[in-house]
Amino acid sequence: MSVSKNIGIATLFSLFLFFSPALSARDIISVQGSTTVLPVMQILVESYMDRHPEVSISISGGGSGAGLTSLFDGVIDIAMSSREMKPEEKTGVQERGIEIGELVLAYDAIAVVVNPQNPLEDVSLETLRKLYTGEIRSWQELDWKDLPVLPISRDFASGTFEVFNQIVLQKQDFRPDVLMLVSNLMILNEVSISPDTIGYIGLGYVNDQVKVLRIDGVAPHRENIRSGTYPLKRPLYLYYAQPLDPDVQRFLGFIHSDEGQSIINGEGLMGTGDY
Repeated sequence: MSVSKNIGIATLFSLFLFFSPALSARDIISVQGSTTVLPVMQILVESYMDRHPEVSISISGGGSGAGLTSLFDGVIDIAMSSREMKPEEKTGVQERGIEIGELVLAYDAIAVVVNPQNPLEDVSLETLRKLYTGEIRSWQELDWKDLPVLPISRDFASGTFEVFNQIVLQKQDFRPDVLMLVSNLMILNEVSISPDTIGYIGLGYVNDQVKVLRIDGVAPHRENIRSGTYPLKRPLYLYYAQPLDPDVQRFLGFIHSDEGQSIINGEGLMGTGDY
């Protein structure tokens, strides 16, 4: 099997404490991928570099698929992903003789959002599917005004899209005029200014510019994510090349230290020690 899950949280943290503070000659770490994971990783990176000024960590988005591709090609050290590696990706790295490690960073929810002018408070998974497939095309059908619905989605390279597609659409086709955007932030901004829109974003992006809908009566709160009653939940992953580079190992150990977990929880996600 090409994807290794044999490095546990306790082991990573122990390795983080065990290794000398002096880094190896290669002290530059590159991270790329999911825009859902990006905000919390930026804070983790900044905190780690504050503790280790001799370390340089570059970080960028681009989507889960882009990050994984860069990792497989040996361009980066860590890929951020809001979905698990696909079977064809696992087969591909195995055929290339590449060994990839997998680590759950945190647990997250996908928040369905509308403009604050929209009176809708709750939506069922079935209604959500109909909004995105085109069976429902006017907000009047949901007891609002006669305004065309403009659904917004992440692009096909997004892990958030993959999860939404699987759980909500059950892999049915989107309506052709769905607006596809490349980041959570772009969806947030569009929904905040356009009353006719509906979109979905990582929970960590939610602010008071948009309204979060309950799904079948369940809000995306931490207790509902933990209990499994909120349906649009998912783990967030970090992938890295094996054998694990010592610099990357120390950084991953920091993420699962008490300080790293506190940062993750403080950003609205659920650390692995809290799930």
